[in-house]
Amino acid sequence: MLSAKVLLFVLMVAVTVPMVVAWALRLRRSGARSVDCAGGEQRSTPAWIRIAIGFVTNFFDTLGVGSYATTTTIFRFLKTVDDRVIPGTLTIGHTLPTTLQAFIYITIVRVDMATLVSMIASAVSGALLGAGVVARWPRRKVQLGMGCALLIAVSIIFLRQVADLQKEAGPLGLHGNLLLIGVCVNFLLGVIMTIGVGLYAPCMVLTSLLGMQSTAAFPIMMGSCAFLMPLAGLRFMKAESFSSPAAVGLTLGGLPGVALAAWLVTSLPVRTINWLIIVVVLYTAISMIVAATRDTPKPQVRP
Repeated sequence: MLSAKVLLFVLMVAVTVPMVVAWALRLRRSGARSVDCAGGEQRSTPAWIRIAIGFVTNFFDTLGVGSYATTTTIFRFLKTVDDRVIPGTLTIGHTLPTTLQAFIYITIVRVDMATLVSMIASAVSGALLGAGVVARWPRRKVQLGMGCALLIAVSIIFLRQVADLQKEAGPLGLHGNLLLIGVCVNFLLGVIMTIGVGLYAPCMVLTSLLGMQSTAAFPIMMGSCAFLMPLAGLRFMKAESFSSPAAVGLTLGGLPGVALAAWLVTSLPVRTINWLIIVVVLYTAISMIVAATRDTPKPQVRP
């Protein structure tokens, strides 16, 4: 009988392969033309720059910073991808690096399998079942609310760290009411992922506040995204809303970036990981609040 971990890997491959095959067939038909699937011409960007973007963004993604905001910022600064196809490009291009993250962390980081499977399933369910509802939520208010909540949470984690209340070794799983809380909150995190609010930092906070060992957050958050992204990627392909050359660069650069960062994280002591989490969550909270402020609708001036 297959172990729970092996079965999880099999299911992860099963949801990833269809997207990879569909993408490979599209690449074979289109060749190496530097156009996005929606027909828009891209600014001529050397392949090594696209690969470098993938390496840098996925390196920091593996540390828990997330890749969507950083990649979007670089794409807009360099004007390499039309804004209209950025979401699909990110999802498709970062899928394989994120899947590699999940394989690495689930393999080498100890975590209770029942907790891992339950929280991955809840995040996927939230994203799939909540997509229709959350599409009507105002993105700015969600960003502002999540940013403020993360600031409060990171303050609690900081106080624990300074007061030496954060144990080097905590439980690797959740049970009873704590597991129920974890599953419900991760369901909500899966829901808000559909409007582009990242899961990584909130998941780090969630597992920390529930008392789990800090490193246990990594396989949970990366496993959740590894199941979500290929399914979303197929939707973007069907809609022909992505830039294939840019997505290829993200993938080719992202895979070695993930490998290097995973080695770095897993070689760090738990207390150092806690400080890394504080920095990541603080960065995420501030960036959400700033984004919400920038998205504030301007008042209409009547003549």
